[in-house]
Amino acid sequence: MKIIKYALCAFLFGGLVSACNFLDKEPYKLSPEKYFNNAAEAESFLTGVYAILGQSTFYGDNFMYLAGGDDLQHYGGTSTRQPADKGLICANTVSSDPAVTGMWYTLYSGINRANMFLENVDRATDLTDEKKAQYIAEARFLRAFYYFTLVQNWGDVPFKTESTNTVVDLSLPRTDRDKIYDFIVTEMSEVADGEHAGLLHASELGYKPGRVSRSAAWGILARVYLFRAGEYHRMKTQPSGKETEYFAKASEYAQKVMNEGHDLVDNYWDVFIDLCSDQYNSTGKYESIWEVEFAGGNQTDVKAAGRWGNNVGLEGPDLSNNSDVVGKNDPGYSYQFIFATPKLFDLYTANGDYERFYWNLAPFKYVEKDNKSKVSVTGRYFVKGSMRKILDEFHNWGEKTYSYGEYTGTAENYHQVGDFENPSEVKDKGRACAKFRREYEADKKDKNYTCINFPILRYSDVLLMIAEAENEVNGGPNELAYRCINMVRSRAGISTLSGLDQTGFRQAVKDERAMELCFEFTRRYDLIRWGEFVTNMHEMVNVALSAGDEWKQVQTNSVHNYFKNVTEAYNYFPIPDQEMSVNKAITENNPGW
Repeated sequence: MKIIKYALCAFLFGGLVSACNFLDKEPYKLSPEKYFNNAAEAESFLTGVYAILGQSTFYGDNFMYLAGGDDLQHYGGTSTRQPADKGLICANTVSSDPAVTGMWYTLYSGINRANMFLENVDRATDLTDEKKAQYIAEARFLRAFYYFTLVQNWGDVPFKTESTNTVVDLSLPRTDRDKIYDFIVTEMSEVADGEHAGLLHASELGYKPGRVSRSAAWGILARVYLFRAGEYHRMKTQPSGKETEYFAKASEYAQKVMNEGHDLVDNYWDVFIDLCSDQYNSTGKYESIWEVEFAGGNQTDVKAAGRWGNNVGLEGPDLSNNSDVVGKNDPGYSYQFIFATPKLFDLYTANGDYERFYWNLAPFKYVEKDNKSKVSVTGRYFVKGSMRKILDEFHNWGEKTYSYGEYTGTAENYHQVGDFENPSEVKDKGRACAKFRREYEADKKDKNYTCINFPILRYSDVLLMIAEAENEVNGGPNELAYRCINMVRSRAGISTLSGLDQTGFRQAVKDERAMELCFEFTRRYDLIRWGEFVTNMHEMVNVALSAGDEWKQVQTNSVHNYFKNVTEAYNYFPIPDQEMSVNKAITENNPGW
């Protein structure tokens, strides 16, 4: 896989490092002051800063359980495997939640790694000035990104820009989020802008989104400013008066990305086929800007796999132990833990948006030959009315993958002998997420771990941020706002917008973000910054209780409790009990915890 080879480092309180390369079987210990002897060691240490992104306590696994509870998706489960009803995603957690605790310490580990790198990189005297500037810029950006993730989830948090090298006096009070925001935007802007900016342009990186580019920095900066503009909602204060300035900055930085050669791919699903099949921007349109990279699939010495496509994916049998079943005969196992709510279903149908609908909401499940267990997948069982549309109109879903079974057409045709359709209408609108599809993943597939990358930032998100910000700055949509949102809608094959006032356009952006970015775990944060999280979640209670056959998860898993239990406290994560027990400078938790 063409990835940054993460040095899987674990930093100890005493300043020691346990570091290993993907290809090394045994870790070795060393102290930072004896490291950085050359450029190779400096790069290895930097990959350890990147490695935080893929940890199981962050994007590798737990992120979906922490950021996944919103009005479009919920924690579901198949008929044979019921989900848990505890945790942040179920609005039923406590301040000792291990997932919350794990993410807190993982982010601070990443910050500490970045601090250590920045303090020691000058020791690598054979680094060229250009490489040193690039590496420093990447470390500064990642540190700022980890702080932004902390602020998004916890608000005011402890803040430091020096590494921890002693176990004495580790207590550190929470810093006002405005000071941390100022640090974040300064760091991100300085490493991407100006004569001495160190980050490379995406084109200089070959548009490979594993490393941070200027495009990534500018796009994330836009995200930071949008979230900051909505902070007063969750703080329950009056607007600061700087909101228009923040929206203007969001648009300014997002527009910089428009000049970097990015574009929307022709087909919505092309991005996700690339993510699942170990390819980067293969169409040449460069929509993917920044990804968390995963590798190994738990099948080799490379241990950097994730859970995308496994916890979040299409229903299929577990054939991982049958070594004779390969290729498309084994499309990969998924627990189907993330299901859509009827709200997302209705958004798609109301807009006639069937391209994104059929890709994102499971239109079929994989079936085995003659219904025999552990044999081979030879077809798909489609929801009534979807099979012909998918096979005739969206057959290029299969253009980048191997054939499986016996095709009736060419290798580019997505039809397979063994496909069949449910003869009865399926009323249930609560379908499983189908965005991350393991059928495109390389062999041999592990039951629980995948090589599927996760998209942190796509160009469509950038366009929608511009549309939203321009609408807020100008008191209504201007030509640029319409152009950006309509580019996204046109790619999806739905009608373009015109003639809306500010309120109508604002809602159109919200709906478009829902349809475009669902299951990419931005929705919860969008709702919080819009001041709509609690209201929208409570509105789903009545939807759940009146849904009947249109939302069967309600009956099987008491899903309505997830939405009913949401309070204002859930605009924040709780500060972990473990942190408060050792950090005596933090004397109270977030509101409601």
